[in-house]
Amino acid sequence: MNLQFISDGPALLVQNRQNVLVIADLHFGIETDLAVHGWHFASRSNERLKRLIDSIKTNSPDLLILLGDVKHNIPETTRQEYRELPDVFEAIRDLVPFKLLPGNHDVGIGRFLQEGELLPKKGAIVDGVGYLHGHTIPSSELLGHLIVAGHHHPMVSLHDEVGCALRAPAYLLAELIENEPRIEKQNGVWKTTRVLFMPAFNEYAGFDILQITKYPFSPLSRSILTEGAEVFLTNGTYIGPASSLEDNVTT
Repeated sequence: MNLQFISDGPALLVQNRQNVLVIADLHFGIETDLAVHGWHFASRSNERLKRLIDSIKTNSPDLLILLGDVKHNIPETTRQEYRELPDVFEAIRDLVPFKLLPGNHDVGIGRFLQEGELLPKKGAIVDGVGYLHGHTIPSSELLGHLIVAGHHHPMVSLHDEVGCALRAPAYLLAELIENEPRIEKQNGVWKTTRVLFMPAFNEYAGFDILQITKYPFSPLSRSILTEGAEVFLTNGTYIGPASSLEDNVTT
């Protein structure tokens, strides 16, 4: 299995028996929610959809996996989402088959989908890799596999000695703490479960990685070994262990 980080997304290409393109947290309809809170922006859904289409065309996957929160507003579906989501899904179907792991924002998303496109919210194994949105306890069948999850919107903040800063979407890779029941042994060794938290595709969404590790807010983030967790930029650049980011925090 090979993982390829796609910076023009961000997206992840998982190459095994199939080429699977993975995208997390599109949050179509976010502009309506921002307006409610006093931030008025024109919809950027067309630009977001173009980035999505370009990612599909550039990488020619056999399958697209959407890691949930395709829509933004909860619990209702807004006029913006009713207007935009059918065109989003039709544009995807014209290019590639897809599966959707529903997120906490995807209430009612099934009305826009066709049979077989919606997977269980606790996750599923696709071509040897576990996928889920990340807001629920994962299905036990995902244990022992690499799990790719959304929901957390990881972002990295870096500072140098003169105060210059980089704030950018990033990946967080960590091992899961093994709780009962133990994962079965493989060749006499306990199988390891690792989780790769994907950055959000939506350009407005981001959450500092140090906040994810220090103040976990999901079953997955509460179950990771923060010691040894690693951080990568969306182009695959290795930043280092998550603990090294604390040296970049300014006071």
